[in-house]
Amino acid sequence: MKRRTLEFSSHAANLALMRNFLRGFLDDFPLSERDRTLIVLGVDEACTNIIRHAYKLREDQPIALSCEGRADCVRLRLRDYGEQPQADRLRERKRDIIRPGGLGLIMIRNAFDKIDYVLRQRGTELVLTKKLG
Repeated sequence: MKRRTLEFSSHAANLALMRNFLRGFLDDFPLSERDRTLIVLGVDEACTNIIRHAYKLREDQPIALSCEGRADCVRLRLRDYGEQPQADRLRERKRDIIRPGGLGLIMIRNAFDKIDYVLRQRGTELVLTKKLG
């Protein structure tokens, strides 16, 4: 099992660092280029949501990305210590409604086979799983 972890602050400029780290991790797995791109975009969107909603655009708050490669899947965990999302905000909106917001969740759901929000005593852990093969 392969594991790697990256910890970074909630400054938007750190998202490029996160994307490069994640791409490097995914290189060792039998994923199509399309799937790799969707995974990276999905995690980028999730980090953007953490910065925007959990941390209210504060740039000095911790985010941890843990990557775990198994024989049957890649599992990514994003951990924040900010404000927890309200349950109704975790549902994607209808696609025919034209207004900002909610499309990021559609992108995340398209990139991963399983998504779990784990509410911690402080903050949230988002667990994203992509099956291999």
